[in-house]
Amino acid sequence: MARRQCYHCKRWINDGDAHDCWTTTEAALTRDLPEDLQEAWQRLRETAAAFGAQRIYASHHSIMFSRQSCYFFVRPKSKYLELCIFLGRKLHAPQVRRVEEASKSKLVHILRITHRDEVEPPLTDWLREAYEWAEKAPAKPARQAAPRRKSGQRRA
Repeated sequence: MARRQCYHCKRWINDGDAHDCWTTTEAALTRDLPEDLQEAWQRLRETAAAFGAQRIYASHHSIMFSRQSCYFFVRPKSKYLELCIFLGRKLHAPQVRRVEEASKSKLVHILRITHRDEVEPPLTDWLREAYEWAEKAPAKPARQAAPRRKSGQRRA
């Protein structure tokens, strides 16, 4: 029987077999975490869910939290939870490992969580700020099209 290797997950799949390595669940992403990280994940999820209406879903290797757009996501790793928080300003704190420009108006702050006790202020304050900012984040300014010129017309 002919087989092919999935470009994303590198698994070998028999021809004709259904394969969807992109579809996953929160449970599948957090199943193999050590107990400390399981507890940290539960506390993080409960904290964010308490903010209000939002969509929480798994996507490939991440668990996304979004309103109109994603305001933070978690990548479960074997030794830590990688937390990526989107804000309109730069945070200056020892918990923030790296800050990158995600767009013209958003900065992504990358943090590592290794224990449940780390899910408390100021981290929870930043998550709430990101939740509130995601609702009122500035939309991209609309580009105004230049007026069309008739053919043969010269610029002034």
